[in-house]
Amino acid sequence: MKAVNCCSIEFHSIAENVSFARVAVAAFASQLDCTLPELEEIKVAVSEAVGNAIIHGYRKQTDKTVRLTVKIYKEGLEIIVEDSGQGIDDIDLAMQPAYSTDPERMGLGFVFMQSFSDRLRVESTPGLGTTVTMFKHIGIRGAKARAN
Repeated sequence: MKAVNCCSIEFHSIAENVSFARVAVAAFASQLDCTLPELEEIKVAVSEAVGNAIIHGYRKQTDKTVRLTVKIYKEGLEIIVEDSGQGIDDIDLAMQPAYSTDPERMGLGFVFMQSFSDRLRVESTPGLGTTVTMFKHIGIRGAKARAN
């Protein structure tokens, strides 16, 4: 699969950048024929992935970097969120509903990511970081689709 368009950004691991990531991905995804509910689902999934990187990956250390890559394909949208933080010891456990390493959290981040994407892949190495890749099937608008 070859990307039609791609955008990569890096930002500090501060809570305010969760909103930035949501808006950036939504603006980039607007090249696709997204419905408003699809855009909202994409924004929630991005918020959860970026929030997890900041809260769990970096344990709220604000001087770290989160990498966000968004790729548009004829078939849809791929979103990749990467951190170089703590990593996840047990991915299967972390993806269980209501599981969280932070007792003040509901533990629904991966549940939302799974619900709002067609494919979710989580790769992690303890001590080295985590990469979350989400894919959502959405078509490219009329003229853009015909041009490809």
